[in-house]
Amino acid sequence: MPAGDGDEMFLQAERAGLKLAIVGRLAALVLMGGWLIATRAEDPQRALGYVLVLSVFAVLGVAHYALIGTRFDRRWVKYVFITLDIALVSALVATQPLFPSAPELPAVMTFRGSTFPFYFVIIGLAAFSFSPAMVAWSGIAGAIGWLLAFRHSASMVDGVRNWNEIPGNPTAEQVMAVVLDPKFGGLGGRIQEAVLLAVVAFLIAVVMWRARGTLKRQLEAERDRATLSGIFGRFVPEAVVNAMVVGRGALAPVEREATVLFADIAGFTAMTQRLGAARTVEILNVYFDEVTRIIGAHNGIVTQFQGDGVLATFNVPVEDANHAHNAFQAAEEILACVAARKYAGERIQVRIGLNTGPVVAGNVGGGGRQSYTVHGDAVNLAARLEALCKEYGTSLLASATIAKALPDVGLRSVGEIAVRGVAERVSVFAMAPQNR
Repeated sequence: MPAGDGDEMFLQAERAGLKLAIVGRLAALVLMGGWLIATRAEDPQRALGYVLVLSVFAVLGVAHYALIGTRFDRRWVKYVFITLDIALVSALVATQPLFPSAPELPAVMTFRGSTFPFYFVIIGLAAFSFSPAMVAWSGIAGAIGWLLAFRHSASMVDGVRNWNEIPGNPTAEQVMAVVLDPKFGGLGGRIQEAVLLAVVAFLIAVVMWRARGTLKRQLEAERDRATLSGIFGRFVPEAVVNAMVVGRGALAPVEREATVLFADIAGFTAMTQRLGAARTVEILNVYFDEVTRIIGAHNGIVTQFQGDGVLATFNVPVEDANHAHNAFQAAEEILACVAARKYAGERIQVRIGLNTGPVVAGNVGGGGRQSYTVHGDAVNLAARLEALCKEYGTSLLASATIAKALPDVGLRSVGEIAVRGVAERVSVFAMAPQNR
């Protein structure tokens, strides 16, 4: 898969993920706002303050959503908005007291509340972008914002106490004297939290990077498979290509009852002499293209092009319980199309032989080259029936097995023929006059 296609696909995935994250964030803000208003009804001013803050987050989200995918959108835009979210959260942590009713509490006491998990929420929202860089940046920016918020709060308190004031092998009283002091800030703990935030973001980014790599390789494999099928399918039936891809190049031989269709152009040698090689090839390509389409539409495959002849099989390699019926319908449609149109400006006539019987199908070849083909008396009889169409003055001849399988299509017996390798003579059937 070209690198540009993969990058564009991931860019679209990032945009879709960001939009989904913004919608989820807005829903969460609405629920949070409703909860804050309901639980702080006794303090309307405080509730209004919360609503205003949540509204700022909502406006940022709506603005980002509106920009995604527009001509103003740039790769750095999402980093700006995630940074604004982190800056806003950090500013609130640094400036808002733990309890508005007790503003005299040391500012560092805010860090004893449950504010730190909000930074993990931001990382979670960034993960929706499916962008490792975005997640890593949210962790780094969050860690910086958290430490800057603590620094600002600590600068407002004289004599901030930290973990290093606890002596070695302390008593419970010594630990509580430091940790329970209102001025305890615990700088080491804040640094540890910042590092943890960055590490978690980094780990998520690595997992996401690996997931993107795995997905890209899978898409490349699918693209290569499609390309192989498209190129190889020009020379080998698509059904055979798919079976070989599934079997990793191996295609076991199959012995099964199948219907064989053999079609040939009447007067082909004279047409070639009259039109020349280049013109004949042009006619054949148009004709073969339509015949292949018709046969494929009836669950058959073209196994070989033999000069102007077409050898097609039904029920191998793809199983089809109605193979005789589908083959007959394909033959009728081929004859109807040939009668109704010109091929590269030329009218042609086609003769078809149909037979149902056991065949052996599989890859045959040597020297590193193989082709998919079918063998058996059923194939030989179909070719023999096609050759006899001129003698019987018809466009289609079918065997007794076809007539038996399709009693309602109006086939009529026109005689018996001797087939090499078969002791008894074989009955031959043609379409009734109204079907010819």
